[in-house]
Amino acid sequence: MTRDPLSNVVDAPLFIVPHVLDALRAYRPASKFDDLPGVDTAAERARLTAALERLHAALLAGIERHPTKFWVMKQFQQTLEGLEHEETEARERFGLALEEIMDLLGIESSDGLLAWYLGGL
Repeated sequence: MTRDPLSNVVDAPLFIVPHVLDALRAYRPASKFDDLPGVDTAAERARLTAALERLHAALLAGIERHPTKFWVMKQFQQTLEGLEHEETEARERFGLALEEIMDLLGIESSDGLLAWYLGGL
Protein backbone atom coordinates (compact mmCIF):
# COMPACT_ATOMS: atom_id res chain seq x y z
CA MET A 1 0.00 0.00 0.00
CA THR A 2 1.34 3.41 -0.96
CA ARG A 3 1.64 6.20 1.57
CA ASP A 4 -0.91 8.98 1.16
CA PRO A 5 0.92 12.30 0.61
CA LEU A 6 -1.90 14.09 2.45
CA SER A 7 -0.55 12.54 5.64
CA ASN A 8 2.34 15.07 5.45
CA VAL A 9 0.10 18.10 5.07
CA VAL A 10 0.14 20.31 8.13
CA ASP A 11 -3.32 21.79 8.35
CA ALA A 12 -3.79 25.47 8.96
CA PRO A 13 -6.72 27.87 8.80
CA LEU A 14 -7.01 30.09 5.75
CA PHE A 15 -8.21 33.64 6.02
CA ILE A 16 -10.79 33.80 3.26
CA VAL A 17 -11.68 37.47 3.30
CA PRO A 18 -13.43 39.33 0.45
CA HIS A 19 -10.23 40.34 -1.39
CA VAL A 20 -9.04 36.70 -1.38
CA LEU A 21 -12.36 35.57 -2.85
CA ASP A 22 -12.18 38.35 -5.43
CA ALA A 23 -8.68 37.25 -6.44
CA LEU A 24 -9.79 33.62 -6.70
CA ARG A 25 -12.79 34.61 -8.81
CA ALA A 26 -10.54 36.67 -11.09
CA TYR A 27 -8.18 33.74 -11.65
CA ARG A 28 -8.51 32.50 -15.24
CA PRO A 29 -7.61 28.83 -15.77
CA ALA A 30 -8.12 28.98 -19.54
CA SER A 31 -4.99 31.02 -20.22
CA LYS A 32 -2.55 28.87 -18.23
CA PHE A 33 -1.61 26.40 -20.95
CA ASP A 34 -1.53 28.51 -24.11
CA ASP A 35 2.22 28.09 -24.56
CA LEU A 36 2.67 24.34 -24.06
CA PRO A 37 5.64 23.13 -26.09
CA GLY A 38 5.06 20.72 -28.93
CA VAL A 39 3.56 20.54 -32.36
CA ASP A 40 -0.09 19.79 -31.69
CA THR A 41 -0.97 20.48 -28.08
CA ALA A 42 -4.68 21.23 -28.52
CA ALA A 43 -5.92 18.02 -26.88
CA GLU A 44 -3.41 18.26 -24.04
CA ARG A 45 -4.24 21.92 -23.48
CA ALA A 46 -7.96 21.09 -23.42
CA ARG A 47 -7.48 18.32 -20.82
CA LEU A 48 -5.35 20.48 -18.56
CA THR A 49 -7.65 23.47 -18.87
CA ALA A 50 -10.71 21.35 -18.10
CA ALA A 51 -9.02 19.87 -15.01
CA LEU A 52 -7.96 23.30 -13.76
CA GLU A 53 -11.41 24.76 -14.41
CA ARG A 54 -13.05 21.92 -12.41
CA LEU A 55 -10.62 22.52 -9.56
CA HIS A 56 -11.20 26.27 -9.69
CA ALA A 57 -14.98 25.76 -9.56
CA ALA A 58 -14.65 23.36 -6.62
CA LEU A 59 -12.50 25.83 -4.72
CA LEU A 60 -14.93 28.68 -5.35
CA ALA A 61 -17.86 26.52 -4.29
CA GLY A 62 -16.31 25.23 -1.07
CA ILE A 63 -13.53 27.44 0.25
CA GLU A 64 -15.79 29.57 2.45
CA ARG A 65 -17.27 26.46 4.11
CA HIS A 66 -13.87 24.75 4.36
CA PRO A 67 -11.25 27.47 4.91
CA THR A 68 -8.34 25.14 5.64
CA LYS A 69 -5.12 24.22 3.94
CA PHE A 70 -5.93 20.51 4.25
CA TRP A 71 -9.22 20.90 2.39
CA VAL A 72 -7.50 22.78 -0.45
CA MET A 73 -4.74 20.16 -0.66
CA LYS A 74 -7.40 17.44 -0.80
CA GLN A 75 -8.96 19.21 -3.79
CA PHE A 76 -5.52 19.46 -5.39
CA GLN A 77 -4.90 15.76 -4.78
CA GLN A 78 -8.15 14.71 -6.41
CA THR A 79 -7.24 16.75 -9.48
CA LEU A 80 -3.60 15.66 -9.64
CA GLU A 81 -4.52 11.98 -9.50
CA GLY A 82 -6.18 12.42 -12.89
CA LEU A 83 -3.04 13.87 -14.47
CA GLU A 84 -0.60 11.02 -13.91
CA HIS A 85 -0.43 10.14 -17.62
CA GLU A 86 0.23 13.66 -18.86
CA GLU A 87 3.62 14.67 -20.24
CA THR A 88 6.20 15.99 -17.76
CA GLU A 89 6.12 19.52 -19.17
CA ALA A 90 2.32 19.60 -18.94
CA ARG A 91 2.38 18.43 -15.32
CA GLU A 92 5.01 21.04 -14.48
CA ARG A 93 2.87 23.78 -15.99
CA PHE A 94 -0.10 22.48 -14.04
CA GLY A 95 1.98 22.63 -10.87
CA LEU A 96 2.85 26.25 -11.56
CA ALA A 97 -0.87 27.03 -11.90
CA LEU A 98 -1.50 25.33 -8.55
CA GLU A 99 1.27 27.40 -6.97
CA GLU A 100 -0.47 30.54 -8.24
CA ILE A 101 -3.68 29.40 -6.55
CA MET A 102 -1.77 28.67 -3.35
CA ASP A 103 -0.37 32.20 -3.45
CA LEU A 104 -3.88 33.63 -3.85
CA LEU A 105 -5.06 31.65 -0.82
CA GLY A 106 -2.04 32.39 1.34
CA ILE A 107 -0.70 28.84 1.36
CA GLU A 108 3.09 28.86 1.58
CA SER A 109 3.78 25.16 1.04
CA SER A 110 2.02 22.05 -0.19
CA ASP A 111 4.12 20.05 2.29
CA GLY A 112 5.35 17.81 -0.51
CA LEU A 113 1.98 17.12 -2.13
CA LEU A 114 2.89 18.80 -5.43
CA ALA A 115 6.28 17.10 -5.54
CA TRP A 116 4.65 13.73 -4.89
CA TYR A 117 2.33 14.02 -7.88
CA LEU A 118 4.42 16.19 -10.18
CA GLY A 119 7.81 14.64 -9.71
CA GLY A 120 9.81 17.04 -7.61
CA LEU A 121 8.61 20.47 -8.69
